[in-house]
Amino acid sequence: MIVRILGEGQFELDETHLGPLNELDEQLDTALGHADDSRFQAVLAQMAELVRSQGTPEPDDFLGASDLTLPAEDATRAEVTAMLAEDGLVPG
Repeated sequence: MIVRILGEGQFELDETHLGPLNELDEQLDTALGHADDSRFQAVLAQMAELVRSQGTPEPDDFLGASDLTLPAEDATRAEVTAMLAEDGLVPG
């Protein structure tokens, strides 16, 4: 699966990491619901780090579509809220 981190690039990530990403997505949703900015930023950073550490960066000239898009690590709550789908950032 191809995951884009806005402002960074795309990473090939094995689908076995979808479960942990979904767990973090739920934590992010909870932090958003409680307006907990410090937890929100921490979870957003954990999501990006999971993709960076477990994924393989695609070359800068890679033009393939992304299966999943994560906000930049420094995104605001408003920016992330605008990106949310019915089931969060991570489908499933």
